[in-house]
Amino acid sequence: MKEFKVAVVGATGAVGVEIVNVMHAHKFPLVSSGDYSVPIMYASARSAGKLVDTPYGSLTIREFELSSVQECEYDVIFLAVSGTFSKQYARELAKGNALVIDNSSALRMEEDVPLVVPEINSNSVYDGCKLIANPNCTTAIAVMALWPLHCKFNIRKIIMSTYQVR
Repeated sequence: MKEFKVAVVGATGAVGVEIVNVMHAHKFPLVSSGDYSVPIMYASARSAGKLVDTPYGSLTIREFELSSVQECEYDVIFLAVSGTFSKQYARELAKGNALVIDNSSALRMEEDVPLVVPEINSNSVYDGCKLIANPNCTTAIAVMALWPLHCKFNIRKIIMSTYQVR
């Protein structure tokens, strides 16, 4: 089985923490030795150097710097960051070898960035694709339930409203 060098940018936020938890729970195949046997966690200068408890043990947060992330030649980079951050760095990170997965809303409507829910349309990730986005959390959960219904009954239209309270 192929093993991957993985970075999580925005690792101290709720989405970054959940990405790390899900990777561990699903036994995502990380490189089995050295520094890359755990996901490498990046965040802002404010969080850099802090130890955080993860399912992989205590890991040190690294400060995100574009050049240092690019130099590591990751296979997968998860962006659990703001849309502004994604707009600034996602395409630059995708120029390397890594598949960059953006979890913000910044690139969801970009024509050249596939919007992917792997269980539904992983085939939309074409050869050479280095940057993908995912739909918001409500949509991703909804399509998981709706996809089998669509396959059986050919759903033509859904009207859904969601509300988020701050």
